[in-house]
Amino acid sequence: MLPVIADDDSLPPRRVLLAAPRGYCAGVDRAVVAVQRALKIYGAPVYVRKQIVHNRHVVAELEQDGAVFVEELDEVPVGAHVVFSAHGVAPSVVAEAEQRELQAIDATCPLVTKVHREAKRYAKQDYDILLIGHRGHEEVEGTSGEAPDHVQIVNDPSEVDKVVVRDPAKTVWLSQTTLSVDETMRTVERLRERFPELVSPPSDDICYATSNRQIAIKNIAARSDLVLVVGSSNSSNTMRLVDVALDHGARTAHRIDFAHEIEPEWLAGVRTIGITSGASVPDVLVDEVLAALAEAGWRDVEEVRTDEEDLTFSLPKELRRDLAAAGEETGLGGHDR
Repeated sequence: MLPVIADDDSLPPRRVLLAAPRGYCAGVDRAVVAVQRALKIYGAPVYVRKQIVHNRHVVAELEQDGAVFVEELDEVPVGAHVVFSAHGVAPSVVAEAEQRELQAIDATCPLVTKVHREAKRYAKQDYDILLIGHRGHEEVEGTSGEAPDHVQIVNDPSEVDKVVVRDPAKTVWLSQTTLSVDETMRTVERLRERFPELVSPPSDDICYATSNRQIAIKNIAARSDLVLVVGSSNSSNTMRLVDVALDHGARTAHRIDFAHEIEPEWLAGVRTIGITSGASVPDVLVDEVLAALAEAGWRDVEEVRTDEEDLTFSLPKELRRDLAAAGEETGLGGHDR
């Protein structure tokens, strides 16, 4: 529990600026519900390759319900049900699941699937594909796996000078969906300096939710003495929110998974706290942070909204098929956000 800090009437009142949109995006919602509904219809255990989404709390809750998280498919018993995470998988993973006769449910976010399709299309046209993203991230591994002979990963602007292409006139950039918009465009600008004929994807690869959350935190960062970003350390979009807050005027910014991770010394001299959360963070975790801060004296909460989000995705087709056959509801309702 945070210590209660005595107020000082000579200073501006303490307040919290709560960024909106924040938290769950449509792709995360779909993936989490897919595991919940799979457990309901098939029974435990249901296996999940990698973390379904990058959030410790969500993974732990699903484990309690009977989900078993594995790193690779050879850990899954032959014929069992397995869910592919929201980050997507390479075709080789799909082929392995078929070979092992696994009952696969593909919970890949449709916006990640869009990037996969772009990679396949440009590879078919024999383009060199410069994939801006973080090496080792599941999403990047899945996308590059669609066309490994055509894809080069570019982590950030510092790597642009190392890029070698066969034909600058047949080169395209794509990106991981959860990057910093600003840094990605800096990388693109550097690439275009080297390759003026560089082709852009037909539409933005960085997903709407990542972009919206970055716009929201930019809006409150300069007014915040401290920014708290709720989310896990392996969540790319969460970590980018910390960077964006600092780049846009926050005095300090920290990432936390849970309210109890707030350090009392962070609050020294702080009047205004900005709060946001990554796209894989359920509302309950932010509510707990707000409650902890209220007990410590930050009771005035102002939600600062920069956009509305109403996008939803249907459940994976494999799951909808089996739910319909069992006479179960095939929509997203009835789950714990």
